[in-house]
Amino acid sequence: MNEILFFGSNQYPKLIENELYQITKPIQFKFENENENENENEKQIKQIASGGFATIFLFENGKAIEYLRYSNPKRIQIEENIQKVTVGYENEAILTKEGNVFAKGKDINPKNSKEFINISSLIEDKNDRIIQDIVSGYNSVYLLTSNQNAYGIGSNDYGQLGNSSNHVFLLNSNQELFGCGWNQYSQIGLGEPRKESKIQKLTKIQNIPKGKIIDIKCGLAHSIMLIENQNQNQNPKRKLYSCGSYFLNGLGKNEDTYEFTEIKSSLFENDDNILEISVGYEHTLILTSKGKLIGFGYNEYGQLGNGDTKWQLIPIQIELPKLRFNEDISNYHISCGYNKSFLYYYPFSFSNLEEDLIKLFRRKEFCDISFKTKNGEIIEAHKLILKYRLNQNENEIEKLQEIISNKSIKESNQIFEMIYSNNSNINPKLYSEIKEIINSNEKIEETMKRIYLNENEKDFIIERKEKKYKFPKLILIMRSELYRGMFLSVTEDTSNKVTDYSELSNKSFQILEYWIYSNQIKDEIQITQEIINEIQIGIDYFQLNETYPNLFDLLIKKFNNQNQN
Repeated sequence: MNEILFFGSNQYPKLIENELYQITKPIQFKFENENENENENEKQIKQIASGGFATIFLFENGKAIEYLRYSNPKRIQIEENIQKVTVGYENEAILTKEGNVFAKGKDINPKNSKEFINISSLIEDKNDRIIQDIVSGYNSVYLLTSNQNAYGIGSNDYGQLGNSSNHVFLLNSNQELFGCGWNQYSQIGLGEPRKESKIQKLTKIQNIPKGKIIDIKCGLAHSIMLIENQNQNQNPKRKLYSCGSYFLNGLGKNEDTYEFTEIKSSLFENDDNILEISVGYEHTLILTSKGKLIGFGYNEYGQLGNGDTKWQLIPIQIELPKLRFNEDISNYHISCGYNKSFLYYYPFSFSNLEEDLIKLFRRKEFCDISFKTKNGEIIEAHKLILKYRLNQNENEIEKLQEIISNKSIKESNQIFEMIYSNNSNINPKLYSEIKEIINSNEKIEETMKRIYLNENEKDFIIERKEKKYKFPKLILIMRSELYRGMFLSVTEDTSNKVTDYSELSNKSFQILEYWIYSNQIKDEIQITQEIINEIQIGIDYFQLNETYPNLFDLLIKKFNNQNQN
């Protein structure tokens, strides 16, 4: 069900009929002719992206509607399921579930700026065409492939090919930050007033504040960074930093800054934490764990939602109407457009295992078996997962290789997504060819549990005070994408050994590890108040509180059921 608040420019494009072109306070947005009989997935908003001349609404069912500057809203006509959308000033980009990217814009497709083209197919290396993430720039688009390579297309007037405006940042796995592009206002954060307006080569940003960079966003002449400070004795705390020009954009402070410095405000209380940031052309919004919506910057169209059109140099809190779905603010998200803003409801899925497996399927550096399509493209895969999904039979892997050798890259990706998730939109004819070898009736959770319970597959050692635990390294790598803390070092360690220095008991540790493999708690496990208290500490310690389903909620539910019985 839709829950969307909208404020800011209601002009190009016009989103709400019979409303002023400036909407200065958040109001409910509803699609015209919304059909109450539609499937919930057809009504549930997954993402909103807005730019200079377009706004796109992406639904849970993989379909999208675009509102363009001078035309009525219409469905985006792309055959593949849409996974993510981004919009720049005059461009749009769409990432599909199959890993393809379709984009349009005058600097993307000069021959016909209104037509979507497959830009991922332009990558010369055919084996590097599966896209993992996308970002739209002012008039350009960035692609991140499953092999962790970055590509850009579009305007390069400032050497940027970049993100959200005319400058760009790239963050590597070692938390090293690099920037390039337009830098007239020192928005790249190199540490001093810059005479040159163009930084044409990626340059390493020095003097980055301590902590883990969670997010970084670019506006016109300012940049906002979200950093999480790790502290073993208390919950992680997130802080905001900014650099660039304060006058129009608002840095959350009253002066220009040439390197990233902290935004300090009484609105960020000690027990409140920042969940999400979003940056428009010249304004910034922040959503906190206590449900505060905070903003600053340019406000001529009311895009800060505080009831007026005055620029705000320092953070202010924005009053929100009562939300229909207010049980968990972490299910809400913010999206800043060029001169407009959205707050919308999108709950996370209760099963992350399938999404994790799809991510793993696309991570070439963790694969150990190759398949070649009929056109010579290579698809990497994982023997361990294939073994369990193909009825633990080596002959079935050979049959799969033979089938793939006669298929296109698109069909091959569909087959592997079927293997890894059970949820691929595979056509019936293709499914009939592989249904005999794939154990598609078994849930992904059951596959994961069987791998976890099989002692012969456990080769990665976690040492604890009382005991040594062995795990399939592959699965820990995959789950570390979402469950940071405990297994973060798995992707960086090559010795197949890591020491866990937490103070969880053996029983609590076993509950936690089983949950990581199945999103479940073993039926035979008896839950006590001591275990609940201990795992709550462990959840905070390992930063697992934002995962779904929430382990603590499952523990409480099981504990209450036990006591009732």
